[in-house]
Amino acid sequence: MSMIKVENLTFSYPESYDNIFEDVSFQIDTDWKLGFIGRNGRGKTTFLNLLMGNYEYSGKIISSVQFDYFPYPVSDKSRWTGEILQEICPFREEWELLRELSYLEVAPEVLWRPFETLSNGEQTKVKLAVLFLREGNFLLIDEPTNHLDFRAREMVSAYLKKKKGFILVSHDRHFMDGCVDHILSLNRANIDVQSGNFSSWMENFKRQQEFEAGKQERLQKDIRRLQKAAKRTGAWSEQVEKSKKGVKNSGSKPDRGYIGHKSAKMMKRSKVIEARQSQAVEEKSGLLKNVERAEHLKILPLDYHKDTLVSFSEVAVCYRNSAICAPVSFNVCRGERIVLDGRNGSGKSSLLKLMLGEVIDHIGTVAIGSNLVISYVPQDTSALTGGLSEFAEENNIEESLFKAILRKLDLERVQFEKDISDFSGGQKKKVLLAKSLCQQAHLYVWDEPFNFIDVYSRMQVEQLIREFSLTMVFVEHDKVFRDMAATKIVTVEPSLG
Repeated sequence: MSMIKVENLTFSYPESYDNIFEDVSFQIDTDWKLGFIGRNGRGKTTFLNLLMGNYEYSGKIISSVQFDYFPYPVSDKSRWTGEILQEICPFREEWELLRELSYLEVAPEVLWRPFETLSNGEQTKVKLAVLFLREGNFLLIDEPTNHLDFRAREMVSAYLKKKKGFILVSHDRHFMDGCVDHILSLNRANIDVQSGNFSSWMENFKRQQEFEAGKQERLQKDIRRLQKAAKRTGAWSEQVEKSKKGVKNSGSKPDRGYIGHKSAKMMKRSKVIEARQSQAVEEKSGLLKNVERAEHLKILPLDYHKDTLVSFSEVAVCYRNSAICAPVSFNVCRGERIVLDGRNGSGKSSLLKLMLGEVIDHIGTVAIGSNLVISYVPQDTSALTGGLSEFAEENNIEESLFKAILRKLDLERVQFEKDISDFSGGQKKKVLLAKSLCQQAHLYVWDEPFNFIDVYSRMQVEQLIREFSLTMVFVEHDKVFRDMAATKIVTVEPSLG
């Protein structure tokens, strides 16, 4: 056991005027299973890069352990997987690697396949397995779930629970709850370290915000009361000052000594009120600085003229004249929210594209309603480029509404001037989500919409779905979202042939 100490850390990118971190200090234990959370663009991956020594910074990062980063870069993916893994961890026996792979249900034969032939999920698993064999190193795991289906997430979460000594960046609440014992959170105003999993952290965070909101309300009442008292004292003081120059009814001069004593007493009281008011204002200004903006989203879906929008009858996607999944049959009816469930590579994304009318080799019958308007969120964001204004114009969406939704999803205004290709993974996905929310459609088809998306934005979309009667077909492996959103599950099984 040792400590990783961060002292007075300040960092900004050379092209930026704003600090990502400013005079930050905290410490973490190298035995912890640390969940690392924060909204998109707040600096989680940046901090991991600082630990890796990839950027210059001011302040200190003190550690006696060596850091490894996931996803580990593989330069030549045409080489055998076993050869690559042996290079990453040269001092471990093959049986030890096979043992780790077995925990993740990865077949031994992958070692004798070119790395590029492994699925994204298999690549994730073998990299995690070999990096945990590098004993004594502290692993920095950056969003491992983006290429994992629902079942694989459960498996990897259980695997990580048996390990220790890592930082895990993830926005999947259920996944983190299963494997972390501490939370490091990048808040709006500070960085917080707590014992527990994500759910316990969120509960504590909500309680703290409720406490601060109540305190702020009490202080606001105190400030208003003190302001009234200050006005009264000021009026009395003015009257006393006037009486110094006045004449009593009897014609005798006023007692200036008494008046001066009374005036001094009022002045003292005025200063006390002023000090209490300043203290209350200062105390109030320190409250609710970490409140996350999660404004309500709105959408205006179109109402379709028939009950059934899309019908699939014994449909299976084919590759090289062979079906890659077992035939599926289902109808998409008004108000239904259907999740396609299945392992990676089973053809779920291709089934979604068939709904869009794309030409994909398949068997069976797909019937799409006449004049059906579909809004689509693709899984891939790599083609996004250009400015937000140009993107809105190209996609025939109202620019002001589009940008307003992005602001509600916590995209900072400074991002509006940047090229979308320079956005983080989560920010790019928010562009696609905001586009879909701008579109009036009968059917919303979303393919893994939450990859890289932060927790608060997920909660905003969940609230939207509760409030509006959307018809949806989607693929998503976030258990919390699936359980909340789906009214029907269609299971896509791999082909037996």
